[in-house]
Amino acid sequence: MLPLAMLTGAFFYDFFQSLAFLTPYLIFSMLFITYCRLSFSELRFSHLHWWLLGFQFIGCLVVYGAWVWFDPVVAEGCLICVLAPTATAAAVITGMLGGSVACIAAYTLISSLAVALFSPLIFTLLGEHTEMTFADSVWHICKQVMPLLVLPCVSALLLSKVLPRLHQQLKKLQILSFYLWALGLTIVTGKTVYFIIHQESQELNKEWWMAVLALVICILQFLLGRYVGRRYGEPVSGGQGLGQKNTILAIWMAQVYLNPLSSIAPASYVLWQNIINSYQLWQKRKSE
Repeated sequence: MLPLAMLTGAFFYDFFQSLAFLTPYLIFSMLFITYCRLSFSELRFSHLHWWLLGFQFIGCLVVYGAWVWFDPVVAEGCLICVLAPTATAAAVITGMLGGSVACIAAYTLISSLAVALFSPLIFTLLGEHTEMTFADSVWHICKQVMPLLVLPCVSALLLSKVLPRLHQQLKKLQILSFYLWALGLTIVTGKTVYFIIHQESQELNKEWWMAVLALVICILQFLLGRYVGRRYGEPVSGGQGLGQKNTILAIWMAQVYLNPLSSIAPASYVLWQNIINSYQLWQKRKSE
């Protein structure tokens, strides 16, 4: 499904970029269906989650500071690859690798909510919307990001209390989230390819740098997550929590709030993280 979605978006980019307005609704729907699967009463937050959260937010500022001297656009691409919250599909891969689904589910929730709270401030400090005052820029970004990441959680919780039967039906239809993800990936790939082809100046060097750095960041996040997770008996959950990103959300945020060219980095990250996950699954099967 991954190569099919990306190739479809790339070949028919002119059509799918026109559907870019659907991306926020797809992200909302994916998160809502995923949160319907969670049992909020059983979620437990540990010190591991706070360590991962610290690496996520401090790390994004570190990589931005390390590369902004080289090129601000490349730095923004690196930042979004670290800042992006954990993918909703991380729980599935974690379970297949023998990790704790409850642990990664808790971190997926806290990671998304934290990004909703702090990303408006970070994006504003980067200064892409210089025509606005600081307060207006924070509010402008906040009113778009907060509902997108917070309301699915609130809606799922309310549905479980008000309409428990419908909540149970959605809990069983998690495959819908997968197809929504595939459609979202097709659309954001189409928009990214459209932007690359129609940009006024060909900046291939920047694009190659972002693709390579996205690979380095992806590997480091998986390794660092596993290292920290091992200290708490959760190496798989730690690796997936820090390494597997909600790339559709990352690409959308880069295209809307940063320089659109920076979306090349999270678009490359899609490929790298799935190669790493495929390798881990192969190693798991081989060991069994």
